[in-house]
Amino acid sequence: AVVRVAPPSAEEVDALAPGTILIGFLNPLGDPAGIERLTAKGLDAFAMESVPRITRAQPMDALSSQSTVAGYKAVIVAADRLPRLFPLLMTAAGTIAPAKVLVLGAGVAGLQAIATARRLGAVVYAFDTRPVVQEQVESLGATFLDLDVRGAETEAGYAVELTAEQQAQQRAALAARIADMDVVVTTALVPGRPAPLLIPGSAVERMRPGSVIVDLAAETGGNCELTEPDSEIVRSGVTIVGLTNLAATMPYHASQLYARNVSALLQHLAPNGEPALDFADEITAGTCVTRREVAA
Repeated sequence: AVVRVAPPSAEEVDALAPGTILIGFLNPLGDPAGIERLTAKGLDAFAMESVPRITRAQPMDALSSQSTVAGYKAVIVAADRLPRLFPLLMTAAGTIAPAKVLVLGAGVAGLQAIATARRLGAVVYAFDTRPVVQEQVESLGATFLDLDVRGAETEAGYAVELTAEQQAQQRAALAARIADMDVVVTTALVPGRPAPLLIPGSAVERMRPGSVIVDLAAETGGNCELTEPDSEIVRSGVTIVGLTNLAATMPYHASQLYARNVSALLQHLAPNGEPALDFADEITAGTCVTRREVAA
């Protein structure tokens, strides 16, 4: 078996023997050509991002573990860039009001961002199109924004993409709230699709100078119209951070968690030290993106 983090290059695929078990983030929805190469080579390839969202598979859920790291680091980055303090402070020189933080998307990354911002003393607001997450948001001490825009949830727990009309309504409602925020952390993603646009450039222009946006959806286009992937820019006095692999900036724990995820999957695929691929099993079948053909 070969375990990786990123998808292999064409040259690396050529070096693999047919029948090799390959495990890693393989981007099956965004890189069909890469998956075709793996299929042509006759590999049994398992994508970490395709691990089913079921209780039995939680120890293997690398998307969640890396999102936890990214959500935490997004707030730390924002606090570093923001030219003001996060917590409420009462000093001899007067009272300092707390920073206002808005988190868009209440998945794993969003919930971790909320928790981290609260620990730093900010006043936190959050929005998600899925009403079911309101209780989780409020349990962390944040205020859930009801913008009268509601969407469904997939079986895997992801938000279903909104209609064009709903998206326009969402952007208009958010624009009115964003102007009052010091920090906005965006985490909205739709698997296999470009990231939904939540913050138009006009909304950024209305934010206070010194405000910060950390866009965790930068790799798939960004939730902010002005986001530049793998860049940190300033527009209208607002810092926009578009790092595409924020978890990698905390390599110690990101690697530790990923190793545990991969180890759990390997133990599932080879329970006695030898591969025993049961494609009737939900985890094995759901994670597998290419499978070698076995002669009858």
